[in-house]
Amino acid sequence: MNFEFHHVALIASNYEVSKRFYTETLGLKVILETYREDRQSWKLDLRLQCGGQLEIFSFPVTPNRPSRPEACGLRHLAFRVSDLDETVRILTAKAVTVEPVRIDENTGSRFTFFADPDGLPLEIYEVVAPKAAT
Repeated sequence: MNFEFHHVALIASNYEVSKRFYTETLGLKVILETYREDRQSWKLDLRLQCGGQLEIFSFPVTPNRPSRPEACGLRHLAFRVSDLDETVRILTAKAVTVEPVRIDENTGSRFTFFADPDGLPLEIYEVVAPKAAT
């Protein structure tokens, strides 16, 4: 078997707010937006630069997902970035609250967290190409 990442699906409490956040604040590109009359639900397919996708759904009534204490299931969604400092600058300029930058003790890579409009923890993780051997 060969598994490759295809998509992650999120359910938003306010579709328009989440659509604006993921497209305007994070800059993800719309692939397709569909209203499903029978479910009274929107589905928004967004493209990530890596080729993966993020699906945003809306439903008339959605219970809150507990984040603290951490619930079993999806813990957070992480995005790989090449320049963490620049990404943090862009997010904070768009009024997104970003936690202090930390260092992954196993890889030495830098990362931080912020939240989407529903409080879903989002991580930005800086992946730096290894230095060439001399």
